[in-house]
Amino acid sequence: MAPTPTPPGQPDDTPASYVGLAAEGAEALARKRGWTTVRSLPPGAIITMEYLVGRLNFEVEAGRVIRCWPG
Repeated sequence: MAPTPTPPGQPDDTPASYVGLAAEGAEALARKRGWTTVRSLPPGAIITMEYLVGRLNFEVEAGRVIRCWPG
């Protein structure tokens, strides 16, 4: 039987540190810090709730990050 795969880890980062940043700068910083996927969403967007390791979600309003969470 094959061993159970271990998923890759996420960057050791604090999502709250992105709140208030300009969306473009926040995305560049997130990628530099090791996030493989960065998703920008408008407030109230309907999204699927599957968890994806390495993804950082930004809720963006008027070009600024107002909320941020992993997965």
